[in-house]
Amino acid sequence: MAAKSMRGEGIEISPRFRRSMEERIIRLEQDADFDEAQLPLLEDEDHIRRQRKLVAAERAEALRMRLFLDKAGTRATAPMIAL
Repeated sequence: MAAKSMRGEGIEISPRFRRSMEERIIRLEQDADFDEAQLPLLEDEDHIRRQRKLVAAERAEALRMRLFLDKAGTRATAPMIAL
């Protein structure tokens, strides 16, 4: 339901918010890469399962945020008024 309303409304976000989300996506993807690289070092099967679940969640969140940014427009900044 929310996805349908987002497409119809044409959401616009500020350039600052877009940058913030892009930085968060990068951090999530880097964290997922790091956490995935730790898998060979783990011995306990339950710990490995939880680590894989963590990696999947980080990648899913990064993808969700990327899809949002793809649908959202970036609002043009208003020109500064000289005083």
